[in-house]
Amino acid sequence: MISKLVLVKTTHTIVWAVMAAATLYIVYCGYMNTLTPLLWFSIGLIMFEGIVLLINKWSCPLTAVAGKYTEDRRDNFDIYLPLYIARYNKIIFTTLFIIGIILVIF
Repeated sequence: MISKLVLVKTTHTIVWAVMAAATLYIVYCGYMNTLTPLLWFSIGLIMFEGIVLLINKWSCPLTAVAGKYTEDRRDNFDIYLPLYIARYNKIIFTTLFIIGIILVIF
């Protein structure tokens, strides 16, 4: 049987991968000067994520769910990512998103 923590971490990692792909796609479209429906969807998805994070005091709701199943509080206790990426995830991907938006605009 799969533990609840493993289920939450797996779900969180899948959501993260989709969001990371959306962010990288925004940068790609901006660099290639390509406007597609998927680009606009990706921008909307990332903006929605930003709203969710703001509402939750800059924390993913899945982090709180994972916290119910472990005492571990390392930066990657709730997701299958290397510690460094988990620790600096928001800085890395916010920077990439801003770069992508600038490239799309100009």
